[in-house]
Amino acid sequence: MEDQSLKPIRCKAAVCRANGAPLVIEDIFVDAPKAYEIRIKIICTSLCHTDLTFWRVKEEFGIPPLFPRILGHEAYGVVESVGERVEGYAAGDTVVPTFLGQCESCSSCASEGNNMCSAVPFALGPGMRRDGTTRFRDTHGAPLHDLMAVSSFSQYTVVDVNQVVKVDASVPPKLACILGCGAGTGVGAAWKLAKVEPASSVAVFGLGAVGLSVAQGAKMCGASKIIGVDLNPDKRELGKIFGVTDFINPSELGESSVVEVIIKMTGGGADYCFECIGLASVMTDAFRSCKQGKGKTVILGVEQDGKPICLPAFEFLFGKCVMGSLFGGIKPKTDIPILAEKCMNKELELEKLITHELDLQDINTAFDLLVQGKSLRCIIWMEKLVV
Repeated sequence: MEDQSLKPIRCKAAVCRANGAPLVIEDIFVDAPKAYEIRIKIICTSLCHTDLTFWRVKEEFGIPPLFPRILGHEAYGVVESVGERVEGYAAGDTVVPTFLGQCESCSSCASEGNNMCSAVPFALGPGMRRDGTTRFRDTHGAPLHDLMAVSSFSQYTVVDVNQVVKVDASVPPKLACILGCGAGTGVGAAWKLAKVEPASSVAVFGLGAVGLSVAQGAKMCGASKIIGVDLNPDKRELGKIFGVTDFINPSELGESSVVEVIIKMTGGGADYCFECIGLASVMTDAFRSCKQGKGKTVILGVEQDGKPICLPAFEFLFGKCVMGSLFGGIKPKTDIPILAEKCMNKELELEKLITHELDLQDINTAFDLLVQGKSLRCIIWMEKLVV
């Protein structure tokens, strides 16, 4: 019998053919996996703000518009086939593909404080990270570009073995899915990167999916005061569900500034501040809201207009620090299974981030909901939902 795993697979994908244009559901071909690669049947995926960034890409980010492209990078699936030199994975394994890899053997992966693999480095550019080529073609044979070597808005995709995390089959698909980027990033920023201490104070600027995940991570770490900052008044009650103890709406402060209010609420500044919006001015506010002597500010948002951050140099003399973050500092293969277990035992309740569920053919509705600020995480099922 002929081995079908060595052949291209024809399937459906949501293809973006122009900057900011509606995605089109098309038949495409997904090539067989090469050495060190795994072909995955995607069960569900979700939409992240990073997908929006690449969908309507701006030149000031230093990322050239590149279309046609298959977006998506937050997903859950089942291994369909593996290429040569792949060890530890087999058809039928339940997995989470991730944009960040972990080889588990290079000096970076061996380092506790570095989650950026140096053997197969992270890259924003298109193409598989070992050879720079795509595994997608349209029905005319023209290549389709990928997104961060994942491209989960397709019923099948091919991902490097470094970027595939095995998860227990008992973990609900939609929960495992959101751990692959937004939820993992937020919890990881509090847990792994900032290392939030028990009884500490935390300020979270922006209560979207990532910010609310930060709040959950801070609560898990034992923070006693978790301040949520957001212009949307609805986030006051929503934040409580995720562990926010105090809420600040900057539009309701009158003559006072957010910085002044946080310093007063915390008796000198928050121990940890997290910027989850992507505005240089808010990054400055977060830094200035931190406590002298030990305050940490973690930047999670990507500056929306490519502006530089302006920080008062004098305040660095008082021991404050600023930390950048990719994937919240977590190592995918090591930490995603731990987070999944914490979700299963209710130490984390991240499933509350999921506000909508749609089928693949309705993916443009998911984009509309996120652009309008009406959803946190929308799960997109690659086959029709069974009720």
